Amino acid sequence: MSEPRGANPSLTDPAASPEAAWPPLPLDAWAATYATLHRWTQVVGKTPLALAPSLNHWWHVAFHLTSRGLHTGPLPYGDRTFDIDFDLLDHRLVVRTSRGEIRELPLRPRSVADFYAEYRALLDDLGIRFHILARPVELPDATPFAEDRDHAAYDADAVGRFFRALRSADRVLRTFRSRFVGKASPVHFFWGGFDLAVTRFSGRPAPPHPGGAPNVADWVMREAYSHEVSSAGFWPGGAPVDEPLFYTYAYPEPPGFAGAPIGPEGAYYHPELREFVLPYAAVRAAADSDAALLEFLHRGYEAAADLGGWDRAALERLG
Repeated sequence: MSEPRGANPSLTDPAASPEAAWPPLPLDAWAATYATLHRWTQVVGKTPLALAPSLNHWWHVAFHLTSRGLHTGPLPYGDRTFDIDFDLLDHRLVVRTSRGEIRELPLRPRSVADFYAEYRALLDDLGIRFHILARPVELPDATPFAEDRDHAAYDADAVGRFFRALRSADRVLRTFRSRFVGKASPVHFFWGGFDLAVTRFSGRPAPPHPGGAPNVADWVMREAYSHEVSSAGFWPGGAPVDEPLFYTYAYPEPPGFAGAPIGPEGAYYHPELREFVLPYAAVRAAADSDAALLEFLHRGYEAAADLGGWDRAALERLG
């Protein structure tokens, strides 16, 4: 007898325990793998940047979560298309074309330089050639991909835990997104910052963004923040917060935002990031992790919308 639609996954899926859904993810335990995988995603992420039709706020370059990992979506090349997957279950990079061709690279310990060379050789074998700026963005260390032999770690178990955390974050962010009828981004993964994000828009233009992201031109940030936003997401951590966290912020930040009420317990405003943050550990420890995260997302958005004078009645789903 099949399970009824809408059945509680925890009752039907033996892997759907809170520990499975929100696994431990201490940053120091996988920092080297994280740094390597971040750069690998940037190598691949430069492909849609080079080939995909441009969309507002750089949406065309972001990856999307699948049941197996991260996906580029179809990319045009001449009279065919191709797409690329980071398969984080079987730990392989997979390229598929509309002609039925398939090429793979195993995800295993190897330097960024070797990964970059093998990736470009794989595409060259398919007759796919294009120019990219072959160095990282949004990172202080912009060593060109072809020269980076310092980042070479890959812990498959740690990547698996990260992917499970991403899946859970994606589920909750999609629920949060569904309650907004104004302009909203997809839930998508930006390889520049290595974060899963969703953004709501007031509908009004924003003042020019000041820029300042490492190794990113200011005009790139101005396009990203051309309109008023309330944005939220999940980030594995890094300076100045060395733990995984959820975040929510507003651009432009309205007066009083930093002092707005926020929850649940453990959430706070980080003055250097200029964001409300909720440690991933606090979500893991909550009696109802999904509900705790949704509370944080809604409170952050409400602070941005109320203090920013958004037309909430026109932008939100009622009932």
